[in-house]
Amino acid sequence: MGIQEIATVTGLSKSTVSRALRGMSTVADSTIDQVRRVADELGYVPSSAAAGLATGRQRAVGVVVPVIDRWFYVKALGGVDAELRRAGYDLVLYNLGGPGGDRDRAFRRSMLRHRVDALVLLSLVLDETERAELELARHPMIVIGGPAAGLRNVGVDDVVVAGIAVDHLCGLGHRDVAYVGGQDEAGMNVAVPWLRRDGFVDAMAGRGLSVRDEWLLDGRFSFAGGVDAGYALFGGGAGARPTAVFCASDEMALGVVLAARRAGLAVPEDVSVIGIDGHEYGEVVGLTTVAQDPEAQGRTAARAVLAEVDGAVAAPLPAAPAHLVVRATTGPPRA
Repeated sequence: MGIQEIATVTGLSKSTVSRALRGMSTVADSTIDQVRRVADELGYVPSSAAAGLATGRQRAVGVVVPVIDRWFYVKALGGVDAELRRAGYDLVLYNLGGPGGDRDRAFRRSMLRHRVDALVLLSLVLDETERAELELARHPMIVIGGPAAGLRNVGVDDVVVAGIAVDHLCGLGHRDVAYVGGQDEAGMNVAVPWLRRDGFVDAMAGRGLSVRDEWLLDGRFSFAGGVDAGYALFGGGAGARPTAVFCASDEMALGVVLAARRAGLAVPEDVSVIGIDGHEYGEVVGLTTVAQDPEAQGRTAARAVLAEVDGAVAAPLPAAPAHLVVRATTGPPRA
């Protein structure tokens, strides 16, 4: 079964069918969907080896992740994969395995240079040696989830997102607000936590509000870290307690909610909690959040690098959208 049979069924030319199977931007989306549907019905399986010989391409994109088990990475990876499959490309996954992993395997042993046509990096910052290795191949590259020097990135504006959260809390009447952030020990882009913290502090200052040093806590961008930060805030000491907590991720926010309730506090009557992300567990718990869409960011990143592979000039991408989702964990402070 080949392209000629698909062309006969669809009434399209062989060249149009070929371009549609490759998901090229010169073909209408409706035509691509039609050709893919007919190809599936006929059992057509493209030969990536033959395509590589004809075009000099591997028809594969490498995706490098710090770890494989975080919500953001899984969602973004799903978006990248969906777009690559639509374009007839394979996804080659490189899991760095966190801070104790072997980055040499991906960056310094030339695996990426020989097996893929482009690279998508999830929340990574490269050191000089890694950048030098990858630049030898001249692959199109893009980062999802945080800025990296010299590379295009797809992601929310972290300072703006923090401001949205502060505006919501202060609009409810909160003045004593704590922040839970810190560095992600699993390897997230180091810029993201600092940008969100700076955005929080700046937004508070813009309203004439200061933040206590002891209310800037490290939650390690994890559920367990959020629980620990919550215990530090609500542990029953004689010190002042915040009326609201802004967490730089939903996973940490869920941990803070649990710690507050274990400390005998009602949420949001005694303390309001807001996160960032739009994690599906947050919806179940009723967590107020500033939601983003990492799956859509993955699709955007994949389309961008594939366009570069096809010869398009790389252009900066606008910040990904984020919006406030008000649920049950935020409310006005007690009188």
